Amino acid sequence: MKKILIFILQLGAFATALPLQSFAAVALPRTPSRPNIVFFIFDDWGWRDSGAYGSTWVKTPNVDRVAREGVRFTNAYTTNPKCSPCRATVITGRNTWQLEEAACHNGIFQSKFAGYPDLLEQAGYAVGLVGKGWGPGDFKAGGWKRNPAGPIFDEFTTNERVASGISRNDYVKNFEAMLKARSRDQPFSFWLGLHEPHRAYELNSGVRLGKKLSDVRVPPYLPDLPAVRGDLADYAIEVESGDAVLGRVIKLLEAAGELDNTLLLVTSDHGMPFPYVKGQIHEDGFHLPWLARWPAGIKPGRVVDDFVSMTDLAPTFLELAGLPRHPQMTGRSLVSILRSEKSGQVEAARDAIVVAKERHDIGRPNDWGYPVRAIRTKEFLYVRNYFPDRWPAGNPETDFGNVDASPTKEIVKAIGGYYYELSLGKRPAEEFYLLESDPAGVNNVAGDPAFAGKMRELADRMMTQLRAEQDPRALGKGAIFDSYKYVGGSAKSYETWLKAQDEKASAAGKVVKSGKRKNEVP
Repeated sequence: MKKILIFILQLGAFATALPLQSFAAVALPRTPSRPNIVFFIFDDWGWRDSGAYGSTWVKTPNVDRVAREGVRFTNAYTTNPKCSPCRATVITGRNTWQLEEAACHNGIFQSKFAGYPDLLEQAGYAVGLVGKGWGPGDFKAGGWKRNPAGPIFDEFTTNERVASGISRNDYVKNFEAMLKARSRDQPFSFWLGLHEPHRAYELNSGVRLGKKLSDVRVPPYLPDLPAVRGDLADYAIEVESGDAVLGRVIKLLEAAGELDNTLLLVTSDHGMPFPYVKGQIHEDGFHLPWLARWPAGIKPGRVVDDFVSMTDLAPTFLELAGLPRHPQMTGRSLVSILRSEKSGQVEAARDAIVVAKERHDIGRPNDWGYPVRAIRTKEFLYVRNYFPDRWPAGNPETDFGNVDASPTKEIVKAIGGYYYELSLGKRPAEEFYLLESDPAGVNNVAGDPAFAGKMRELADRMMTQLRAEQDPRALGKGAIFDSYKYVGGSAKSYETWLKAQDEKASAAGKVVKSGKRKNEVP
């Protein structure tokens, strides 16, 4: 039995190494069973921030409509809470630790990894991208001829924006151009990537547009101060702007006669751009809103509790198109769940998710990353921080570069204390959260002996999956992640900061030796 298991794992590792060219997609005729696919992804939208997920102060009538007329997932997650690693997972159906350079933010995306848009195009689908696809990073250096999310349609812009921070991209008009560009009766798979609610925001736009600060819900990891409430209100305006785009897309599909046979999947790449969330392995950092509408295939009004991942999207889209899962993909199709009439837990095996991060934004000595692996179950979140001596949000002297600039960030830095340590301070090697009693995941109980057994159980389960999927970090080869090229420029690098300090000291008549930074063992 042991030999058989080893053979299966070796076979899986071999399959995931196969190049795109080894998988020949065959063009298939359009049939009612091959639905159109619209992947509608917000940028930095938190999972709690819609009416469908219980918010009373972020107004999202179109997201709520998708939930009523389709299915809402309660346990959907990204594999890495940063833009480009998450989006690479969507495209390839592979976990972030299986994507080499693309596991890192602002890295190179190698074209040896098969992407579902290319596979669907080969099978006869019209494909296209509006707005933000894969990025930031360099896909051309990896061999891609176009954005891995598809050929871009960006001709049309607009000045009709409710706030100055919102993109000028006329998403709906560009989406309409994609529809018109396809052949008659050709099925389509379109990626509509909003830039909202990514920062920067128009300051006080929330109040200007009618938000009451008293209505804003402040999560327990942020200080409840008027300026923080104002920042959250400004964020809500951008979420609501994206929701309005969704409503116009639905109307466009309806007018084209395509609404009923279109799988419309609405989600985000990770949590909101606030301290403790975006880029962090915390509950609100990697938990996603995830809703799907498809009248021809989904019973309306369902709520599904299965644990699903961004890795599952690519194999789902391929199965809907009548194609097998590409052998590189490690995600599992969700078609059986979409077509099921059940709510609650549909597939018993989907009871946990493993997530990770490596290097996001730079600003530590040697521009090292902050590697983390974690496992989330219904009740618990277990986190392993591989280098607890490093600053998880980036070093203080380089201004905590893995937390977006914002009024809230400045407030957290200024007041110090609890909120500073929670969002910007160093973290222990292990974290453990009881999410049923602590849904935001702010009370680390890893030091309580009562939970030692459960922590070991989850750690073992996590490591078993990581080793089976050839995660270099789990195999003792994690240093490879810090060796990958960062293509986002050197302005925020640690060496740039050191050089600036040397120049200041030299101007003051002092001699400073920056010195080399000691290597660490991964």
